[in-house]
Amino acid sequence: MRCNRCKNEDMRFFQYDQGIYYCRKCIAFGRINVGDKVKPCLLKRRKINIEPKLRYELTSSQKEVSNNVYLNLKMGYDVFLYAATGAGKTECTYQSICAYLREGKKVGFAISRRQVVLEIANRLRKDFPSLKIVEVTQGYTQIVDGDLIVCTMHQLYRYAYGFDLLIMDEVDAFPYIDNDVLQAISNQACVGQKLYLSATPDEKMIEDIKKGKIKEVTLFKRAHNHPLCIPKVIQVPISIQILCIFYFLFKWKNKQVLIFVPTKEDTVYISKILSLFTKIKGVHSSSENKDEIIESFRSKDIQVLVCTTLMERGITIPDVQVIVYKANHVVFTCASLIQIYGRVGRSFENPEGEGICLCQSTNQSIRKCIRQIRMMNDSV
Repeated sequence: MRCNRCKNEDMRFFQYDQGIYYCRKCIAFGRINVGDKVKPCLLKRRKINIEPKLRYELTSSQKEVSNNVYLNLKMGYDVFLYAATGAGKTECTYQSICAYLREGKKVGFAISRRQVVLEIANRLRKDFPSLKIVEVTQGYTQIVDGDLIVCTMHQLYRYAYGFDLLIMDEVDAFPYIDNDVLQAISNQACVGQKLYLSATPDEKMIEDIKKGKIKEVTLFKRAHNHPLCIPKVIQVPISIQILCIFYFLFKWKNKQVLIFVPTKEDTVYISKILSLFTKIKGVHSSSENKDEIIESFRSKDIQVLVCTTLMERGITIPDVQVIVYKANHVVFTCASLIQIYGRVGRSFENPEGEGICLCQSTNQSIRKCIRQIRMMNDSV
């Protein structure tokens, strides 16, 4: 017995109902009975002769990487683009996107987190103003087809056998990582090649690269040629960490600051304390008006934003400094810390900045994060 959508074969996840078995493992995406085939989605395809309208020219390194990615995809390989945060990995997909669209093929861009879907969709609209770009995520599900589709991993269930090229960003992030249902759904959504993007590959991705199942292309140099931010580690008790936050906020009084905390409760607690002294908001996955709060921070109406790992990926603020509070908490993995400090120094106008790691003691995640950032800096 096997589910034709999530490929489940575990009998514990099948339910018997009036003579029919159905799969409970992927029931969140709608009921599918054993033996039922997943219907292909009907997406419009047309040949589109398009080139991106970039605000700046790609560097020689980005051009070389873009070409290598496309050549490997053209030969039928899946590709993993291992790129430092802020190195321009999204722009390095454009050559491949244009080539597939010119052939009348369908391209999808799947991302783990809703906020990053909205960010990437807006960026693509600026770079491809003549394309119909649609984002498909919570609150944006009325229109599900366009010239280029940007969606969360969960929304890929709508696109069975739909994409000739599926670009998958943040494959090492929750909820996609270690989720065999989402992985099966993404496999079913792609009838051609996959292009994986990340600054923090997981062990399975590394193993698939070693076995030759996936081709790897690397880009560790940021376009502005400045190194990645290596965080300053400060080991002090939690009470002193609060004082450190006040110190750095005073030091950076003319700059925007992201303060990452491990829990929702910490978001509320730290926000209340700091609101007595500065213009501040807190945001986490359950916050009301998340989009409005984040947009206020982008537009500089808010100087300081306290957040959980909700904001660790895909968010670009031109001149931001970063503090991690309780950095030795289990929620801050090596991958999440690399992404968090990757928020610093992403723009040409402000290519440098500071990152502070406040912890009671260093742990493996903190030490590994620093080693990997140094490795990327030394590789350029």
